[in-house]
Amino acid sequence: MATQPESLCFSNAPPIASEVARGVTRLLCRQDLFAVCEMPLPNGRRADLMAIDGKGSFTIVEIKVAKADLVNDMKWQDYLDYCDRFFWAVPPHLARILEEERFLPGEAGLIVADRYDAAVVREAVHRPLPPARRKAELLRFARRSARRLAAQVDPSLGEAS
Repeated sequence: MATQPESLCFSNAPPIASEVARGVTRLLCRQDLFAVCEMPLPNGRRADLMAIDGKGSFTIVEIKVAKADLVNDMKWQDYLDYCDRFFWAVPPHLARILEEERFLPGEAGLIVADRYDAAVVREAVHRPLPPARRKAELLRFARRSARRLAAQVDPSLGEAS
């Protein structure tokens, strides 16, 4: 019997990061959004989770599991040009830190998650992508997702950027 290939998502992160991702993914699925983990962006950044809904709107979720990582993150605005909504996702013990405005600017949403589930504590501002950017992102998202599925059938195809 063949075994499923191991997920490369969050393989270099602490285990709690994949637990938060699991809870967030469950929440997103209930909202009819489907996510791909560790999605490379054209600007060189990598979104922890990038999800798409039935209308082609994109949501990026950045997972933070350590206070130091959260406090020192100055790159979060680099994601805004590639999504309609942006969320931080944190385990319950970090939620209080994000109540401070400097960590949760007005346009960012907040999701608190564990391995079993997640809840939106604060909605993200909806900032629609321009049509040309949406089309480019839709094609990139679809091709990346298809390539990952193809690599499950034939691992020699690998994961191209």
